[in-house]
This record gives sequence, C-alpha cells and structure tokens, in this order.
Amino acid sequence: MNYEWREGNEVQLLINGEAFFPRVFACIQAARKEVLLETFIIYEDKVGKELQKVLIAAAKRGVHVEVTVDGYGTADLGAPYVAALTEAGVKLNVFDPRPRVLGMRTNLFRRLHRKIVVVDAETAFVGGINFCADHLADFGPMAKQDYAVQVRGPIVTDVHRAALELLAVRRGERPGKQPLSPANHFRGNVRMRMSLRDNDQYPNCIEAEYMQAIRSANYRLVVANAYFFPGYRLLRELRNAARRGVKVTLVMQGMPDMPIVRLCTRLLYNYLLRDGVVIHEYCQRPLHGKVALADHEWATVGSSNLDPLSLSLNLEANLIIRDHTFNQQLHDHLTDLGANKCKKVTLERVMRGYWWRAPIIFLTFHFLRHFPAIAGWFPAHSPRLKPLTVDDAVGVVEEPVASACNAEESR
Repeated sequence: MNYEWREGNEVQLLINGEAFFPRVFACIQAARKEVLLETFIIYEDKVGKELQKVLIAAAKRGVHVEVTVDGYGTADLGAPYVAALTEAGVKLNVFDPRPRVLGMRTNLFRRLHRKIVVVDAETAFVGGINFCADHLADFGPMAKQDYAVQVRGPIVTDVHRAALELLAVRRGERPGKQPLSPANHFRGNVRMRMSLRDNDQYPNCIEAEYMQAIRSANYRLVVANAYFFPGYRLLRELRNAARRGVKVTLVMQGMPDMPIVRLCTRLLYNYLLRDGVVIHEYCQRPLHGKVALADHEWATVGSSNLDPLSLSLNLEANLIIRDHTFNQQLHDHLTDLGANKCKKVTLERVMRGYWWRAPIIFLTFHFLRHFPAIAGWFPAHSPRLKPLTVDDAVGVVEEPVASACNAEESR
C-alpha cells in the first residue's frame, strides 16, 4: 500500500546495529504511552535480552507494549523469555504460526518480513535490521551490513497506522479508534511516503516505486540489495536506464550468508553488464541491506529485497524519501563501500564458461520468475496473528536459547 506524501519530516540514517539498537532502546526507555514493534526475528542473544529488558521496564511503568514477530523467523523463543515478557504485561503476537512437521517449519511463504518500531506515535524506525546480534560488528566476520532510518514528523502517522492495522485486521477485527493521536508537528523539511506490500489489495506497490524511480532517473541509480533476483520488467528498466546514459550501480553480496543467493544473482550479471551497468560485490561482511537512490533526491530504505519472496509473497515495509541531503549521505556511504570494500565485477570475468552456464541461467531465471505462482500451488491459508504464550514457546530450558540468525532466517 502507498500512503500520501508527507511534508515536514526529519530522517536519520542508521547504519548497522551499532547505530540502530542503542537508538531504539533509548526511545523505548523514554516511552510514556505506547510501543509498537514488528520484526521478522528476535533471538535470545545479547540483543534480544536487552530488548526484553527495555520492553519489560516499559510495560511495568504502564506503557502499552505490543510486539509482533513472524512465526517462521522467530520460532525458537524459550518459555522463560516469553514468560518474563507476558508477566510484565507485554502483548506478544506471532504472525502465521504453523506446527512443525517432522521437525520442519512449514510456514515458509507469506512471512511478516517488516521491521517497524513506533514509540508514542512520535518516533518511528523502519528498515531491514532484525533484533539479533549478527547485526553487530563484534559478532565476527559474518556480521551483517544493514540499514534503517529513524523518522519524526507527520510520516509517523502512517507508520503508526500501518502497525495498528496489522494488529487489527490479522486478529479478525476492524481497525478501530487509534489509542493515540499521532503527532503531526513538522520536524524538518524532508518529504516522505510509506509504501507497503501485502497479499491482498496492494501486491506491487514497492516494486512500482522502484520502477518509477528507475524510469525517471536522469543521472545516477544506486541499488544495494542483499537478495537480488527481480522480475524481467525491473531488470529491463535497469538496462534501459544504463543505455540512456544513467550511471547504474548495483552493490550485491560478495560474501553471502547464503551461497545460493549469490549464485542466482550472478546469473543476471551478463545481462546487465553488457549494457553498462556497474556491479560491485561487497566482500567485507554479508550484505543484508535493502536501500536504493536515484538522482539527487529519491531514496528508499526498508525491509524489501528485490527477489520473488519480498516482491510477491512477504509483508514488507519501505519508506520512500525525497531529500537531497539524505540522498547524498546514502550515496557517499555506498560510494565508499564500492570503492574500498567491494570487488568490481567485469564482463570478461562473467563470460568465462558462459557457454555451459547459459542453459542453467535460462532455467533458473524462469523458475524464479514464476516462483510466486508455484508457491500458490501449496494449500492456501490466511495468515493470522495469534497471542504468543508460554505454552507456545520452546520447552522450558535452564539456559535461554542463544542462537545467531542463520542464513535462511536472516532475510
């Protein structure tokens, strides 16, 4: 879903967990009335424990706290962790909970992949960072490179509304009167719009934002995306932009958390490189970001990858930002990544062995292109929210489960 453009906002780019977690935790600690949090993953590592601590403290001082997690991404919270939250008054919700079959999770598709935090309907965070320790540099060589934004101003009205509507609609309720009246005060001069995708009325809104930005670009396009395998239309627009003289730069995974992702992405390199698209592979750590910019104003930060899951199946949330200063800040950062921490991909390198890879490229591309329709062959269900209780959590354990976000879950 696309909301209206909102004028008069303030936005701050937050790079990696070092910038994101302290800011989010400080805002929750200062909350007076309400905290709404959506995320794909919470783990019981040091980040998850700190999140638990600030949420419990907020609930105990009378703040209304709602936490919504995905039933696939957050499948292993221990009973002690859940009990501590619920006993303090935190309302825990799980999106699309499904029983395991032979120990395997069955809710593979149509995930809640949004990452949203709204505090007192005054401050909001939107991005791609989960609540787990592998978004911190001290996690080691597999620590992820990722992005989020903190926003204040009228745009928070829409982020707040999106969070409330998910809670209401997925519980089978009608969206009622908002418990808070969001602050509409102007905080800056940034123009912004909320863009969501779902599997009902608004299945293509985020992709449409990308398409419009690519088509209207005159000077530069930079896309940094962890899981890059878009449909043919978006690929064609990138190629056409390069042909008409736009400097098109892609920053892709060079040190992947899932090797199959890099393999699939590399199948597209020849198609893009031969028309002048510049491709860098980020090699310092796994890239988990989902950001892009066009020319000198347009930018987007959010949870949506450019792959079949995000563009066709998952619930996603991006912010569309029009501001020269923010655009330049993001451009300077991505340019530094490309120059100092990436390996440039050349057409000569890609063409080596192309003759035997061409059939694989053709078959893989068309399989992934039709993947959403294939997923539709599986038994249909209506994803829902369910309160998460101690009985639903992993069995009581003496030590909390401390698990890093593994490759499949870290999207």
